[in-house]
Amino acid sequence: MSARPAMDPNAVTVVLAPACGDRRDAARRLLFRVADELLGAPAAARIERDGLGRPYLTRADGAELQVSISHCDDVVAVALTRSGQVGVDVESVRTLPALRLAGRYFDRAEAQWLADRPAAGRTPDFLRLWTAKEALGKALGVGLRGGGLRRRVPPELLADADELSPLPDGPDLSLALPPAPYGLVVAVAAQGSPAGLPLRLYGSGRAGCRPWPLDGGS
Repeated sequence: MSARPAMDPNAVTVVLAPACGDRRDAARRLLFRVADELLGAPAAARIERDGLGRPYLTRADGAELQVSISHCDDVVAVALTRSGQVGVDVESVRTLPALRLAGRYFDRAEAQWLADRPAAGRTPDFLRLWTAKEALGKALGVGLRGGGLRRRVPPELLADADELSPLPDGPDLSLALPPAPYGLVVAVAAQGSPAGLPLRLYGSGRAGCRPWPLDGGS
């Protein structure tokens, strides 16, 4: 995987980077720099929000990109596309009471699915389901509290994937969990984007830090 974004604004491009200083500032800088590469020559740009609070990037020349931002610990993630609303979520794998949290926040079938998973992988599996719901909520403009947690995610969509797959009960929603660096879980969702749309995940030092290795190397 390359450290340079593909020059295709119609794909869904996701870039991870280590954050320096304030994570929101790092994500904003990363967003503008990647957008410049996707759209060509730099031009004055600003972030606006639609009626549901979803961010999008607009430039003085009229070009627009749907965008989403996430951060955890010292990592930021940005997602950009022209092909519909997008949502991204990144989480670091850490110790947490996965089964108790699943029983509180997920429906019975999802909580049972997690309980049936191998114990050693339950925390990453919980985070895969959580990030999927978070990304879907962002793409819809409702977040987790606005219905994202109640949206069922079929377990078969939680496997690593490099392209978006449709949700069976949401014909206008698609989801992917691209392979991420060790210790991270990343989910990407899109609304209004066709299933099978390419999804490209990159590591970058564009937030002002060292490049983020996607292959686990240095």
